[in-house]
Amino acid sequence: MDAQKIEKLVRKILEEMEEKKKPAETECEWGIFDHMNQAIEAAEIAQKELVQLSLGQRGKLIEAIRKAAKENAEKFARMAVDETGMGKYEDKIVKNLLAAEKTPGIEDLRTEVFSGDDGLTLVELSPYGVIGAITPTTNPTETIICNSIGMIAAGNAVVFSPHPRAKNTSLYAIKIFNQAIVEAGGPKNLITTVANPSIEQAEIMMKHKTIKMLVATGGPGVVKAVLSSGKKAIGAGAGNPPVVVDETADIEKAAKDIIAGCSFDNNLPCVAEKEVIAVESIADRLIDYMKKHGAYEITNKEQIQQLTDLVVENGHANKEFVGKDAAYILKHIGINVPPDTRVAIMEVDGKHPLVTVELMMPILPIVRVKNVDQAIELAVEVEHGFRHTAIMHSKNVDHLTKFAKAIQTTIFVKNAPSYAGIGVGGEGYATFTIAGPTGEGLTSAKDFARKRKCVLVDALSIR
Repeated sequence: MDAQKIEKLVRKILEEMEEKKKPAETECEWGIFDHMNQAIEAAEIAQKELVQLSLGQRGKLIEAIRKAAKENAEKFARMAVDETGMGKYEDKIVKNLLAAEKTPGIEDLRTEVFSGDDGLTLVELSPYGVIGAITPTTNPTETIICNSIGMIAAGNAVVFSPHPRAKNTSLYAIKIFNQAIVEAGGPKNLITTVANPSIEQAEIMMKHKTIKMLVATGGPGVVKAVLSSGKKAIGAGAGNPPVVVDETADIEKAAKDIIAGCSFDNNLPCVAEKEVIAVESIADRLIDYMKKHGAYEITNKEQIQQLTDLVVENGHANKEFVGKDAAYILKHIGINVPPDTRVAIMEVDGKHPLVTVELMMPILPIVRVKNVDQAIELAVEVEHGFRHTAIMHSKNVDHLTKFAKAIQTTIFVKNAPSYAGIGVGGEGYATFTIAGPTGEGLTSAKDFARKRKCVLVDALSIR
């Protein structure tokens, strides 16, 4: 063998050895890191690359996320149900598609223009930079879809801190979306997280100097934490949506709509009907129609107490039963019902724990009151001032107006299931980050951007 062939062979062997030294492709390359500091640093690099792209190019990244979310909607739904043990597979598909299709993108970034004798002024929406987002176990992929679209559309990178109980589902979605972004010509690690989400990792994110905004979707504790961080924060907190039914309502339709909204994804959505307050004159008919549309009524006071002791724990919902089927819950107190039973209903008073505690399960207490004024007063009381969602079934415009003014919720749904308020069967855009505590309401890209004013004096005023 001549020297040239030997040299070529040696070079080939050395190249093969060098190739073997290279680390195998890991999920870190798709936005998932061992430590929060790494995730934040990678997101910062990606965000600087993102803002160098045109708005049109940014729009292509958003469309890539939408496409990936729709293609994986069924898998996301199955993974979420299997991992968390909560909700309904079919309804989670609907929510994933809703987030993918109806979350606003770059079209939400509208410019204000002022022109006159002194020139031209533009007010435009610019990114914060890197946003830290805490997501819940109840809507793991839906919130990631929604926040990713809105935050990236506004020009940000996003670092997620998913709920540990939905870790695998959340990480899979983040990986899929990063792949879609890169394939569409965007930077890698535009969406990041850690392989093992925890309270400790979330605290690092909240305190990190690179994180310019925090967005929390969850219970009062996590919202309080981000509001205490000293950073710009958006909090999407708890709700306990009441539904009022007066004597003018279409009673059968009201019953059907209430059961549909309450049972959707086993009552996990924070907008879902949590208690019914019915005017006495129509209460019996309402209950009859609710049973016709899939409700099982518990009338035995001892069983109602057993159910209360089961699902309310130290003044909060018992996590073991959140998002479970009605039949599963009732079986634990010795009541066997058909597996397709949608909701368990029972009559209680307005102070009852089943009314005052947000349960997030298909248990729907009903309170009778004398008239619509009492119904409105009680509804305001049991909503606890969360200003999240309220529903009313009525054909009396004065009643609807009075309740809307009294309850002051971010979402007010009239004569429809609660989910119409987030775009399922209702007009308008969708979101899974509903910011009542901090006032943004139904968040979208414009809420993840800051206003900047650009002033040009004595020019470009051509009127």
